[in-house]
Amino acid sequence: MNILLLLTTSFRSILRNRMRSLLTSLGVIIGVGSVIVMMAAGAGAQRSIEERISAMGTNLLQIMPRRIMMRAGQANMGGAFPRPNRLTRADARKLKNESSYAMAISGVSQRNFTAASNSGSWSTTVMGVEENYLPIRNWNMAEGTFFGIEDLEARNRLAVLGASAAANLFENENPLGQHIKIASDRFTVIGVLEKKGAGGGMDQDDVILVPLDTALTRLGNSQNLSYIAMSVVSRNYMDAAQEEAGLILREAHKLKDSDTADFEIMNQADIIDMASETSRSLTGLLAAIAGVSLLVGGIGIMNIMLVSVTERTREIGIRMSVGARKADILLQFLSEAVTLSLLGGLAGICLALAACRALEAAGIPAVINPLIALIAALFAAFVGIVFGFYPAQKAARLYPIDALRYE
Repeated sequence: MNILLLLTTSFRSILRNRMRSLLTSLGVIIGVGSVIVMMAAGAGAQRSIEERISAMGTNLLQIMPRRIMMRAGQANMGGAFPRPNRLTRADARKLKNESSYAMAISGVSQRNFTAASNSGSWSTTVMGVEENYLPIRNWNMAEGTFFGIEDLEARNRLAVLGASAAANLFENENPLGQHIKIASDRFTVIGVLEKKGAGGGMDQDDVILVPLDTALTRLGNSQNLSYIAMSVVSRNYMDAAQEEAGLILREAHKLKDSDTADFEIMNQADIIDMASETSRSLTGLLAAIAGVSLLVGGIGIMNIMLVSVTERTREIGIRMSVGARKADILLQFLSEAVTLSLLGGLAGICLALAACRALEAAGIPAVINPLIALIAALFAAFVGIVFGFYPAQKAARLYPIDALRYE
């Protein structure tokens, strides 16, 4: 049978019962649309998660003191309590001198304070950091300058404000050159950081950065660090850098191979991979659930094609009597099922595109993968073949005489 004639006959048959054809393909439309939307929303969520984690720093390793609980028998007081912080400036310096994978390293001293300005006061996080902290966190200055190594050595009382801290302390005023009071010390504002937004469940812009040595001597009165931030030269070396940093710190703390490390290293790449894997698993599960409607749609196609075979039994008999072969009848009804299913798949893709645009307009990220859309359309056609084959075969097996006698 001629392919063009076959397609023309299929479309004519489908258009003969427009409403029935639409309702029949509705399951396929919803199935294809749901699968694409679920995959797009999942991909959008995964990209959003990766961007937020990456915004916290470039190839970041965070080295923190491990909270090892001591039993009551090991101390004079009852109950359990954590050991003191064991990360110091000496640890950070040793990492700087000996790490072969580090692009930049900064010790961090972090505490909460109430900062006061002429416009009011605000409770925020004050972080003592070193001069190379901004590239580690992938942060830029919005205005003003950042402090340098000479400011750390001189323990100058300088402050760089996050966008939220600047807005709350100075409202509509320009903070540059003005003074704020942290604890009992007066700091001069020399810069404002570029807005970063939320990250890690907190507002990254609600922060004040001061020179590390100033924070340790004037605000903390301690040489202990909250953590050490380390930027690795490439993501490919994250695991190697983590292992090397662990060996360097074990040597610095004089730990034996059998001793439990008194520090922990958080690998940003591992966090991204874990979050992405979780997102992919949930997306796959939701897409599989949505794909069930494709099977339901296929059953609907099979049902309506069986009805069509019954209704058109006499037509089948006439076609056979004028020379149509069984293969021609089989192809005719199979092409109708595939065309119906494929049209439903194309309509589902259009529906998914509209739904994804609506999601993005509502602020929900959705990334459509063209390959997923193509696979969904081809799967819809496959459903038409699978569920249309039995009715088509049933039509092809009819005897011409019996078909002509059918009322």
